[in-house]
Amino acid sequence: MRFSPFTYGPLVATMTYGCLAAGDNSTEEEPMLQLSTDPAFHFDTLVPLGLAIAGGADIGPVLGVAKDIEAGNMESFTQQFHDLANRTKAQAEDPDNSYDSVNVQDTWFSASNYFRRATNYIFGNWSDPRIVDFWAEQIAAFDKGLVAMTIPGERVRIPATKGNFTIEAIWYAAPENKHANAPTLIVGNGFDAAQEDSYHVYCVPALARGWNCITYEGPGQPTVRINQKIGFIPDWERVVTPVVDYLFREKSHLVDPDMLVLLGNSFGGYLAARAAAFEPRLSAALLVGGVWDFSLVFLSGLPKSLVAMFDAGNYTDFDHEVLSLRASGDVPTNVLLGLNQGLWTFNTQSPSDMLMQVKQYRVEDFIDQIKIPVFVGDAEFESFFKGQPQLVKEALGDRATLHKFTGVAGYHCQVGAGQELVRVLFGWLNKTLGGSGSGPQKKR
Repeated sequence: MRFSPFTYGPLVATMTYGCLAAGDNSTEEEPMLQLSTDPAFHFDTLVPLGLAIAGGADIGPVLGVAKDIEAGNMESFTQQFHDLANRTKAQAEDPDNSYDSVNVQDTWFSASNYFRRATNYIFGNWSDPRIVDFWAEQIAAFDKGLVAMTIPGERVRIPATKGNFTIEAIWYAAPENKHANAPTLIVGNGFDAAQEDSYHVYCVPALARGWNCITYEGPGQPTVRINQKIGFIPDWERVVTPVVDYLFREKSHLVDPDMLVLLGNSFGGYLAARAAAFEPRLSAALLVGGVWDFSLVFLSGLPKSLVAMFDAGNYTDFDHEVLSLRASGDVPTNVLLGLNQGLWTFNTQSPSDMLMQVKQYRVEDFIDQIKIPVFVGDAEFESFFKGQPQLVKEALGDRATLHKFTGVAGYHCQVGAGQELVRVLFGWLNKTLGGSGSGPQKKR
């Protein structure tokens, strides 16, 4: 997941996208200045802009890109961000700009961010060489930033114990706790964002508060999907449990085993909930977006005629109708993004197969097995999982705390309001796990 959701939505021009075109709210009712008349482009420009508070972008260059992107033209979005990425890369490579590690770190991290944004709209053609090329560029740039950190981040590959795949992860040691056990945050994204995004949104504030942090990607998520050609799996404990094993095996001298918190962002709200139900070593879970039933997002957005066709098992006709609409050129940007991303991440060319897979992603089947405290984030203008966080809270009962973000922080994943997001999250952790100061301490 970029921090945007994709919405398969009605395959008509009235479909809403993500959170910034939420429900029946018109653009005039939005409490935030719109960066594009195209709601998909607005959101996907706000994403990199939001990373600026943690060294992942510069504000002026991103606004310059927003000015030059042609609404509705996906190739324009790709080209503008790719050009910005290359300009920033050239600045990072300039010896005159390498006079200190902070400058090196920020410039390379920004270049990486812009390369990631350039991939947003190219997954409709799986053979497009830019998918591999741009992603290799973003990883190479990010790795140069990792090396420049005060305590360099460490990219690791963790073999899954159940399944033929490898988890991609990055470890960040807490600066002020590098010789002692510290609380540790495990961060997983959702449908389309990279773990490199997670560093700026969650790890920078975690490290500043004395936490260790590890990000990861599993099947269906960008690096694993690109390099290993594996789509999403519903039993996400197969991804998180090896990460926990790695921490206890390789970082036991740095990790407090009683302060191990799992965070799931966007669709990661389902993934983290699933893992929390089957991984007993976790201390708490943060669901930045509660997901009750992922299939509701798809089925509730489809025209009734297509739903009836799918329910009747007319999969060939269903696929033909959906793919014909995609090829027609008459569907809006947000529809193309949603469909292309969905097919890509579930590793299928068949919309009906994608929907059948998605029906496996429902927390009702295992939520009673979650025994740890859970933070459930909701948003005033949420349309992607609208109403679902409340269902998650009700099912968890006293084990969960529901927090509703409002106003300019009231959009999906609180994109553009990162300070408020982490202020609330770490406040809850401090209260729930106990302690004060830069990081929580164990309750006695």
